[in-house]
Amino acid sequence: MIVLDTSVVIDCFTGARRGSRALRGVIERGERLAIPSIVLYEWLRGPRRLDELADQETLLPRESALPFGPQEAAVAAELYTAVKNPRRREVDLAIAACAITHAAEFWTLNPGDFRDLPRLVVSTPATK
Repeated sequence: MIVLDTSVVIDCFTGARRGSRALRGVIERGERLAIPSIVLYEWLRGPRRLDELADQETLLPRESALPFGPQEAAVAAELYTAVKNPRRREVDLAIAACAITHAAEFWTLNPGDFRDLPRLVVSTPATK
């Protein structure tokens, strides 16, 4: 499973949709893609066009979003205490906790924001 960060979702479904080719390749290889419910929240709160939302819904339906439950909350809290300067990173820590909890690879366009998180396997779509 590959868990997507908000940066990747935005890159794949808006503007030039640069990341859509990487997603297509992953899907063709039979990999499962997932977004945490927190990523869905960040995505939906942005200024989205109807076609962007429809494309996201086709590929990553909101009903399939990974929940942020008690296990993810515990992992996020562990991450919070493990890193330097965790304030203002709470959302990123929660998103990372979803990937860690599901033992998934994590795709982001901002790898520097996540490199210090233990147990998180960080990649970018360009590396695939």
